[in-house]
Amino acid sequence: MTTQLSDLESQLATLKQDAQQTVADANSLEELEQLRLKYLGKKGSLSQVLGGMGKLDAAERPRIGALANEVKEAVQAALDQRRSALQAAKIEAQLESETLDVTMPGVYRPQGHTHPLTSTIERAIDIFVGLGYTVAEGPEMETDYYNFEALNTPADHPARDMADTFYLPDGNLLRTHTSSVQIRYMENNEPPIRIVAPGRVYRRDTVDATHTAVFHQIEILAVDEGLTFTDLKGTIKVFLEAMFGECPIRFRPSFFPFTEPSAEVDLQWRGRWLEVMGCGMVDPNVLKAVGYDPEVYTGFAAGFGVERLAQVLHQLDDIRRLYNSDLRFLRQF
Repeated sequence: MTTQLSDLESQLATLKQDAQQTVADANSLEELEQLRLKYLGKKGSLSQVLGGMGKLDAAERPRIGALANEVKEAVQAALDQRRSALQAAKIEAQLESETLDVTMPGVYRPQGHTHPLTSTIERAIDIFVGLGYTVAEGPEMETDYYNFEALNTPADHPARDMADTFYLPDGNLLRTHTSSVQIRYMENNEPPIRIVAPGRVYRRDTVDATHTAVFHQIEILAVDEGLTFTDLKGTIKVFLEAMFGECPIRFRPSFFPFTEPSAEVDLQWRGRWLEVMGCGMVDPNVLKAVGYDPEVYTGFAAGFGVERLAQVLHQLDDIRRLYNSDLRFLRQF
């Protein structure tokens, strides 16, 4: 046996013993990976030892090769065994940290509730959908045409005054009602139609117990052959009774540029009459604007503020309570 052969065998035996001991003492998977590279990597200890095989006789090289494979397999086995142990320990520690002690008292998490405005909108829409209406929506930023002109609102009408409407620098405006949705829908659909249009609207109103500058509105529109004011009154009566039960209702003559005849609808609340919606038969000029023949079709429309209905429905004394985010108030719903 040559001296070179004896030295390589000794180095491999030492490497095996050192590697097995060091691997067994590893405390993390990251440390274990570093040891794998140290002993079995391309530039690791085993590769360095095998670099000396070039000095051996040809007959001695197979012996060192076989011995090197044994060392490699032994070190790899030690790595695999320690890796399995570390992974098991990691899982056990995670399970222990995540274990739920069922004997501990529970943590109370208050349950959320639907906001009264949302519940009022959903309740109203459900009633109209049950009557055969389809929900329609439109943009909150509108053009003058859809918000006023197509709704038979002349240029000198008070509703166009800057005191009532939020105009934008580009000439558009924030819609003052959801009636604009009616025009957009009629432009793209032929009669008969029955739609309910909910949405947020904007007006320069002074905020008080019954008014806000930003509020929610729901409008209905029906267009068909032979519709009359009687159909409108019957629809509103069915809706209000479904919302509030039996209650006194009255219709007062009024004026809206897009309906003729027009009326205000009042509901008796807390011993007094409270205006809850406006309504009327669709003006023939509005039907002409969307390409409907007013000699063939008639229609009716009605619109109301959701906040006002919520105020009646929940017996609220001030509409501003709906926007104050007072938990003492909201927890009642």
